[in-house]
Amino acid sequence: MPIKRFLPFLNWFPLHASNVKADFLAGITVALVLIPQSMAYAQLAGLPAYYGLYAAFLPGIIAAMWGSSAQLATGPVAVASLLTASALAPLAAAGSEQFVTLAILLALLVGLIQLTLGIFKLGVVVNFLSHPVIVGFTNAAAIIIGLSQLNKLFGVSMGRSEHFIQDIWGVLQQVGDTQIPTLIMGVSAFAIMWGLKKYAPKMPGVLIAVTITTVASFAIGFEHNGKGRIDEIADAEVKNLANEFSQTETRIDEIGKRVSAKSAELKQQQKGHAEGTQRTVALNYEIELLRLELHDAENENRKSNRTLRKFIFEQVPASGDQPAKLYLAGKVPQGEKSDGYRWRIKKAGKGELKLVGGGEVVGGIPSGLPGIGMPKMSWDTVMTLLSSALVISLVGFMEAISIAKAMAAKTKQRIDPNQELLGQGISNIVGSFSQSFPVSGSFSRSAVNLNAGAKTGLSSVFAGLIVLVTLLFLTPLLYHLPQAVLAAVIMMAVIGLVNFKAIKHAWHAHKHDGAASVVTFVATLAFAPHLDNGIMIGAGLAIILYLYRTMSPRVAILGRYHDGTLRDVKVHNLPTSEHIIAIRYDGSLYFANVPYFEDTILEAVANSPKAKFLLVVGDGINQLDASGEEVIHHIVQRLRDGGVTMVFSGLKKQVIDVMRHTGLFDLITQDNIFPNEDMALDEIFKRLDGEGRDVSGDFCLLKNT
Repeated sequence: MPIKRFLPFLNWFPLHASNVKADFLAGITVALVLIPQSMAYAQLAGLPAYYGLYAAFLPGIIAAMWGSSAQLATGPVAVASLLTASALAPLAAAGSEQFVTLAILLALLVGLIQLTLGIFKLGVVVNFLSHPVIVGFTNAAAIIIGLSQLNKLFGVSMGRSEHFIQDIWGVLQQVGDTQIPTLIMGVSAFAIMWGLKKYAPKMPGVLIAVTITTVASFAIGFEHNGKGRIDEIADAEVKNLANEFSQTETRIDEIGKRVSAKSAELKQQQKGHAEGTQRTVALNYEIELLRLELHDAENENRKSNRTLRKFIFEQVPASGDQPAKLYLAGKVPQGEKSDGYRWRIKKAGKGELKLVGGGEVVGGIPSGLPGIGMPKMSWDTVMTLLSSALVISLVGFMEAISIAKAMAAKTKQRIDPNQELLGQGISNIVGSFSQSFPVSGSFSRSAVNLNAGAKTGLSSVFAGLIVLVTLLFLTPLLYHLPQAVLAAVIMMAVIGLVNFKAIKHAWHAHKHDGAASVVTFVATLAFAPHLDNGIMIGAGLAIILYLYRTMSPRVAILGRYHDGTLRDVKVHNLPTSEHIIAIRYDGSLYFANVPYFEDTILEAVANSPKAKFLLVVGDGINQLDASGEEVIHHIVQRLRDGGVTMVFSGLKKQVIDVMRHTGLFDLITQDNIFPNEDMALDEIFKRLDGEGRDVSGDFCLLKNT
């Protein structure tokens, strides 16, 4: 039915009770993994944890309804989340309102790119990302994802700079300041998940770990926050830094208000006058200057904030006339006693400090559905995010289609890549209207879905509805969920992505594939957090190496083997003919390798000065472009002028069609084009015999001699 092509979910109907029951149970099982995982991946993307629930709600339902796979579970995933964070980190502070706005816009762009590729049936474009490149990228990304969670596991701060390795080194330098309760929470979560995976694999290990640690967090008062004032900081340099940060925050607010006021005035000006008036031009100029000033101020404060978070304080509470004091750890004067906590500055502004003295938890999650609305966008922002959106689109789709095909091999289901592109694209677009960041197919949750007995995409609908119930009624239960546990969830999930054997396998398959995989791996690590650079370098190298391989295809001078077949004379030490040159060319003839083809032909003719016929066995020529046609045209004429006739055998239809369309076929003539090499050689020998030439030395090319 044509309608089912546009509404694939109609294939689920009529619903059968057995299928609905199986899908319902599978949906519950997936949701138990999805809820904690989605919150963890939101934080990996640089967003507040509850945005993971938004991304787990509608996108998964929509992808199941418009995709072609019955078991593919779509939602937040590690690689797409990390790519989102790396794309937005240079543009806004992680977790800020601007960062969230950009992440939602990025989801829209990813969806539009995937939808466009799906509509025009361009799913093959993903083939430009070869398997070895994806293997190298996935291994590097998994390592980066795991290392990016170390600071949450140790309870220390991590800077965000242009060099990820430098940031990790900064974390390792703070290992001595590890917050022990935080580390215990993370290690406990690891132990629970690993133990259940090994000894009770059917149990929802992630959910059990999250439940136990959340209850423990609440019971022991794991979270401990406090307040202070900047003037309470005892160290003069740190106090100055905090004051500068606070003043810059105030200036950022003021600049933001001025930009808003100028923008409003500009809109009014454009309504009443033409856009080219002097005042309009002046306003555009002033707004641009203010935005540059705002960008500089935000970058300055981002660096200051990273520096402030590294300091650890001990607080001496206020007593009598003495105000509270914040001393750097280990520098509390004798005679004064701290409150026993080690504090970090979480936020500074307007002279006030927000302090963290215990383990960090998820905190308050807004109850209710995400707001529905069009993502905020501007042309400049769209152009800035476009390259990152393209990378996330291709990588996300490749991940999804690989998972779908792997499951289809077990279920014998047919997967349509273009339909899957449509499903992923629509899910990201709908997700962007409901405050979601970019999503894709999840390997772990899809495997859970398949093993739980899912029959149709209805299982993903049930999983999404359970997320909805969580958003409406259960969010208060997640307040005390430790951040270290979410870090452990992420690290456990990506351990399975590290697979160096796949890189080794690619190397054994072909050195070029291995090189592309290794270079992608190294480049991704080196350019982190800008992961798109790594995968672009890998993809570019893979294409260059492919072109390099095809520039010099295998060419063999042929002789007759004892079994009657034509084979390479060098490999099998066969005699050659004096009057006939037989060459097999194993490659397409296109712009990159036609010079090699021409040189090979002319060299063969130069080495056989008495040759009167050149036979090109063309069974391996699959393609002929304009450059190839032009070169053959010149060679045929050049050899003909030298008394050598060029003959072809075994040419494919698409090659002959190009020859006919360009007139090359008429130049060569039908008399010199044969279905196979034996017919060509028989005719060549007849012509040589007819010319009265002695062909006794050429019998080495005759069949059955």
